[in-house]
Amino acid sequence: MPGTESAATGRDAAAPARAARSDARRNRDRLLSAAREAFAASPDAVRLDAVAKAAGVGIGTLYRHFPTREALVEAVYSAELDAVVASAPPLLEEHRSAAAALRAWMSRYAEFFKVKRGMTDTLRAGWASGAIATPATRERITATIATMLRHGTEDGSLRSDVDPGNVTVMLLGIFLSTTSIDAVDTVDQLLDLVVDALRPAGPTDG
Repeated sequence: MPGTESAATGRDAAAPARAARSDARRNRDRLLSAAREAFAASPDAVRLDAVAKAAGVGIGTLYRHFPTREALVEAVYSAELDAVVASAPPLLEEHRSAAAALRAWMSRYAEFFKVKRGMTDTLRAGWASGAIATPATRERITATIATMLRHGTEDGSLRSDVDPGNVTVMLLGIFLSTTSIDAVDTVDQLLDLVVDALRPAGPTDG
């Protein structure tokens, strides 16, 4: 039937376009993943051709997705921030207490900060020039902490008198002060201290 033949032809014609879009998405994801690893591994400027090579694509493919270094940095930063915020609900489901979930989330936030360290110069220049949109990073991080503190108040594992903004400041202080040290053990110990400070006082604590 003519109508059937026409519909089949339309489906056949659409298949290459769908395949091309799928390949493009995979390449973009590979580039973001490779860039994230590169930025996390070194605080120095990352070569874009090295990112393309690690992703298994040519430099032309990288530039088709990210025409400038600023575009790549902005995409990595945005994806990482989204991932950090999105990681909180599953952690609350996974752990028996909100205090344990918050501690696990702090480690994820530390990873984000490590990736950000490798993009700092480009981010600052991009924000100053307007080439990179200024994200509501602190607001989103603080809102996430507030949610976890609220759960901790409900299950009794965290104090109810804590300003989530102060927790954000403490975490930023830890990450910024340990940048030159780059010692995972030191960061872990400091994050443990923060969580201990957020726990309710025991009956013998005065």
